[in-house]
Amino acid sequence: MPRQKCKRASGAFFVAKQMKKAEKTFFVDNLTEEIKSAKGLVVINYSGLNVAAQMELKKRLKEVGAKMIVVKNTLLKRAGGAAKIDKGVLEDSVLTGQTALIVCEADPVSAIQVLGKFAKEYLVPQLKVGIIEGAFQDTESLVKISNLPGRDALLGQILGTLMSSPYGLVRVLNANMQKLIYVLKQKAG
Repeated sequence: MPRQKCKRASGAFFVAKQMKKAEKTFFVDNLTEEIKSAKGLVVINYSGLNVAAQMELKKRLKEVGAKMIVVKNTLLKRAGGAAKIDKGVLEDSVLTGQTALIVCEADPVSAIQVLGKFAKEYLVPQLKVGIIEGAFQDTESLVKISNLPGRDALLGQILGTLMSSPYGLVRVLNANMQKLIYVLKQKAG
């Protein structure tokens, strides 16, 4: 098979070629280990995303402890099988088109939120399926997660809810004490 020269975005040249069997095996083994150690995985269709937008997406994902790996569907299916991911997650209907895997090493919700915001800006990528801390997420669930407020905002809301009850109780007790003092002053005076 003849080799073809291709130009990368950075201007440097590289040689495009088919992956050899040994390279595929090495790639699948590495991908399997990444899948096993990840806190979250999201499969996306990145069709229509130009190189500059891909670089921007990778940059944003890196900021939240995630990375995007462009992978052939057959290799992803092999790595998923080796990592013991349920076969229903990586079925043929999911693994169609241009597929990329988002591997979340830190907070998977932050990575999904980045994907959601990015998809609103660029109209791609399309979220397919995901596994967040061991739980399967379909497209609809991923979209809902992407629209959640950030982790800090959620923690603030929970703290506000928890603190509102004690403050309310203190106000009620304080109001009753003030009424009692008012009544006692009226009787004494």
